[in-house]
This record gives sequence, structure tokens and C-alpha cells, in this order.
Amino acid sequence: MGTAPVIRFGTDGWRAVIADEYTFANVERVAQAYADYLTSNLKPQDKRLVVIGYDRRFQSEHFAPRAAEVLVANGFSVALFDRDMPTPLISWAVKDLGACGGIVITASHNPPSFNGFKIKAPWGGSATPETTVAVEQLVDAHPPKRAPVRDAGHALLEPAVASYRKQIESYIDLDRLRRINATVIFDPMHGTGGNWVSSFLTVGNLKLETIRGERDPLFGGVNPEPIDRNLGPLKTRVVTTGALVGLATDGDADRVGAVNELGVTMTMHDVVPLMLLHLARERGLSGGVVRTFSQSVLTKRIAEAHGLKLYQTPIGFKYIAELMLSQDILIGAEESGGIGVKGHIPERDGLLNSLLFLEAIVTAGKPPSEMLRDLHHEFGEFHFGRRDKHVAVERGKDLVARLAEKPPTAIGVYEVTGVETTDGTKLLFADESWLLFRQSGTEPVLRIYSEATTAEKMEALLDQGEEIARG
Repeated sequence: MGTAPVIRFGTDGWRAVIADEYTFANVERVAQAYADYLTSNLKPQDKRLVVIGYDRRFQSEHFAPRAAEVLVANGFSVALFDRDMPTPLISWAVKDLGACGGIVITASHNPPSFNGFKIKAPWGGSATPETTVAVEQLVDAHPPKRAPVRDAGHALLEPAVASYRKQIESYIDLDRLRRINATVIFDPMHGTGGNWVSSFLTVGNLKLETIRGERDPLFGGVNPEPIDRNLGPLKTRVVTTGALVGLATDGDADRVGAVNELGVTMTMHDVVPLMLLHLARERGLSGGVVRTFSQSVLTKRIAEAHGLKLYQTPIGFKYIAELMLSQDILIGAEESGGIGVKGHIPERDGLLNSLLFLEAIVTAGKPPSEMLRDLHHEFGEFHFGRRDKHVAVERGKDLVARLAEKPPTAIGVYEVTGVETTDGTKLLFADESWLLFRQSGTEPVLRIYSEATTAEKMEALLDQGEEIARG
């Protein structure tokens, strides 16, 4: 027998290729480490209940019960979903049931060959970095134990699902959405978003059509990440039907994506500022604004214009969640579609945010492209792009470190005026444009990001970034 692989947690849990490192044996090792962590950290009054859910990936419905067996053998009761569920709903159930934690078997937006193990904290959000580090260190501290799951806790979960639905219905002005005479296309990309959004809008004038709603563990041949290159069917359907907007969620429905009425993909550098404006101006809400290291300059400018405190964190929603727990936060967002909002759990929720963005559009009374034009007119024009290069992890890390230590004086014709290293290496330019290099925490991918005052400058910076990456 070979040596068991080393388990490493990335930005949001452990992920690995199915049947390579992601095996039943390794899921047991991680589940045992999590059980050991809980056992060491629980107080006598804490409920020894763990909520366990899963997505639509290959074998997820079998990996989740295996994790449950390990938790039961360690003296915990479980509430194990008997069908795939969106990650935000599972997080909601953790908090709603007063559980000591949660497990979600998912690899989120990763390629179909991956699966993963997310840890959810008692407050209904991503585990803190301290928790994931502690669990990682406990892997193989004890050999995994297993016991039959005699009570899967299904009776607990249906009320939690109903409670989640009630939360959405109270947070979003659904009646206003239902009244508009328009078509909206929802694309869950074959993931757990399924028919969830349409289930809130079944009556009224609004026609909501769901595409790619059925389960497909291969996700139609793309990664279930709602970014431009994966949203071809949504863009086409929006144009064909003359829809007001297209909305999308990723594989486990905690991230959101959008396509405007012209069939053009909107980045989170478009969506998040528009949502922030809606919350601050139309809803009259206040609180801090959190942006991760690759989020928009526009988010910063809107926060400043409305007197809202701005926080910047490394990439990964768990950093946003930490601030949402300790500060009065209005919105926290990351470039990859993860958004948390005030009055909800400190968690990304692609379902809630799809509906909230639709509410912003309906409230504005104009299509998304016009909303964005108005935004640029008021706060300045910025365009965002990202390119992912397949680069070995160590090589990518070396490049990022080298750029931080000896940054170039210019990128093409653009002088570099500063460097930030919160998460990766970001080169800054005089007009607040930027170019960021960051090695992914979950896969062998070097991500190159840029935001610039024209689309042409953004593409030029990305081209130069790719040249640098090629060495």
C-alpha cells in the first residue's frame, strides 16, 4: 500500500480529483479530522449535531453518507439531506437547527472531475481560516471510525428548508418581481440551483424560464462557473427570447452570474456595484463594504461616495464572513460571484443574490446595460477581465513571489506606480487600473486579473500578463 496523500485545504475547503485523491478513504480521513476538531472545541452545552449535504457531482450522494458514518461513530448526531441541495440552504440549516457545524460535499465551480469537502460553521457561513487550518492539522491524528447512521435526521431538515424559503420571501420584494411583464432566464448550469429560483416566481406576469436545470455530473462539458466562456447557452437564450436579463448560479448555487439584455456577460465588477447602489440608495441601508483583493475600484468609489466604511480582504469568502460576524457589514463580495448581504447569513447565496439583482433591475426600471452606463457616467468607467493559465502550483507561486520582490517598472507602455500583496501580486497604475497575478488555492491554475479604464487597456494588460507568465 502507498502512503496516504497529504490533505491540503484551499480557499474554501478540501478539493481533489475523484478516484485519484478524492476517494472514500480520504473523505473518511477528513471527516475524522473534523470530528476530532469538534470534539476538542465543543462546550458542554453545545448541540452535538452536524448538518450534512451534497451537490450534484459524481458520487456526491454516496460520499455524504460516508462522512455521516464517521461523525456518528464519533458520538455526533447528523441531519443528512436525502437529495442534493444548494450550499447556502445547507448553511442556513446549520444555523437554523443550532448545529455545531456542517459538511457540504461539493467542489463548487471546479471542473467535473473534482469533488470536495466544505466545512460550515455554527453561524451558517464558511468556516474561518483558523478552523480549516486546525482541521487540516488533525488529519490522521486518529484513524477514521465508522458506524451505521440509524437516524439521518430528515425530520429536522424539512422545517429548516421551509425556514429558508420564508427568509427569501421576506428579504426580496417578490410581488414586485412577479408583476413585471418581462422574460427572465435562469441557468443553474446543471448544478444544485435547479428550479429553486423559478419556484419563487411561479405566479404573476413575469415569465421565468430555467435552462440546464437537470442534473448532469459533467455539467454539459464546461466547468460550472458562471463566467463568460461557460454561459453560451444562457447568452443565446436571452437574445432569442428578448429577455430582460439572464441569471446563473454555479455548481453548488452559492455564486451568481448575469447576462444583460444584449446577451453580454456581466462581470461581478458590474453586478456588485449595481447591487451596492440598490441597497444603499433604494433600500436606504448602511454598513461596511467588503471587497476581496480582485474586486472592483467602482465598489470602493461607491462606498466612499455614500460614507460607507471599506474593508479589503484576501480572496476567499471566509474572510468576508469573518467581518460579517464582527462588524456591521452591508455587502461583501468577491470577483468570482460570491456575495454576502446584510440581514442574511454570513454566506454566499446565489439564489438570494439572483433575486436581489433582479429586484435592483426592476426597481431601476431600465435594462442592465443602461444601468451600467449610468453607473460609469457617475463613478467612472472600468472594465474587468480574467485569464486562467494552467501552471504548476509551485511555478505559479514562484512567479507571484518574484513579481512582488522585483516588480517591473512598466507593463507595456503603462508605468507601474505601486504594488500590493494582500493575496497574490497586484501591480497598480496611475489611473487606478491594475493587473493581478494569483496562484489558485484550489487547482493548478495561475489567475491573471485586470481592471482598467478602457476595455482596450484591460485586454492589453492581460496580454502582457500572459507574456510574463510564459516567462
